[in-house]
Amino acid sequence: MDLVTVVALGFAAFVLLVVLVQAWLARARRNARSARAVRGEREAAALLRACGYSIVKSQAQTEYPVQVDGETVLAGLRADYIVSKNGARFVAEVKTGDYAPSVATAATRRQLLEYELAFGVDGVLLVDGDRGEVHAVAFPTLLRRRK
Repeated sequence: MDLVTVVALGFAAFVLLVVLVQAWLARARRNARSARAVRGEREAAALLRACGYSIVKSQAQTEYPVQVDGETVLAGLRADYIVSKNGARFVAEVKTGDYAPSVATAATRRQLLEYELAFGVDGVLLVDGDRGEVHAVAFPTLLRRRK
């Protein structure tokens, strides 16, 4: 083999190694995030009970109709928990990480709003699984419309 072939094979082997290591690291990060989320969700049930909520259902599912150009499409949703306290029902959504447990995060805020509308509950709770905090989230525009 000439030097150019050896260098090309060495470079190809190096690139392959880099790709494999990146894939392994990405899988490890996904697994760690998943484990963190599962742990946060499991601990959230105990936290909700400690805050006086009763767990009505975990992994609650619902569908609601959305019309697109006059045709109805059913949108499915799954919430972490439906809980109750003092006769009121809430969707409790568990979030972990640096950004997801905040209503400043658009995706979280939109998810909570969709849950409140779709599940027909009295309100939504944002549970920070890392900090062990339960936050009642209200959407004042919805509150005005209910009156």
